[in-house]
Amino acid sequence: QVQLVESGGGSVQAGGSLRVSCAASGYIYGYCMAWFRQPPGKEREGVATIPTGNGIPAYADSVKGRFTISRDNGKNTLYLQMNSLKPEDTAIYFCAAATWRVCISPMEVLLSRQDAFEYWGQGTQVTVST
Repeated sequence: QVQLVESGGGSVQAGGSLRVSCAASGYIYGYCMAWFRQPPGKEREGVATIPTGNGIPAYADSVKGRFTISRDNGKNTLYLQMNSLKPEDTAIYFCAAATWRVCISPMEVLLSRQDAFEYWGQGTQVTVST
C-alpha cells in the first residue's frame, strides 16, 4: 500500500505557473501514477498519467503543451508543473497511483479510468484568477 499527500497548491493569476507535488509514503517505482482534478461544481477529470518507467506520459487535450507530469522514484514523489494557467484550470488536484496490473493499459486510456486507480491523495486546491 502507499499513502499519497499532495502539496503546492495555491492561488495564482492567469498566465502564471505553479507546481504541485505528491509525496508517497512508500516506493512508487511499481506504480503508474496520475493527476486528476475536480473543478467547482463539476465531475473529476483526468489531467495527466505517467507510466512506471521511462515511458511517454499522456495528457488531457485541455492541458497539452502547458502541463508536464514527472516523477522522481528516488524521492517517491510525483509532480505536475503547470504553466500558462487559465481560470478554467481552477480545481482541486488529486494524485493517484495504480499497481502494475492497471499499468499495462495505455496511458491515454487511463485518463478516463479513475476507477482503475487504487490509491488517492486528499487533494490540493489550485485557484487561477483573471
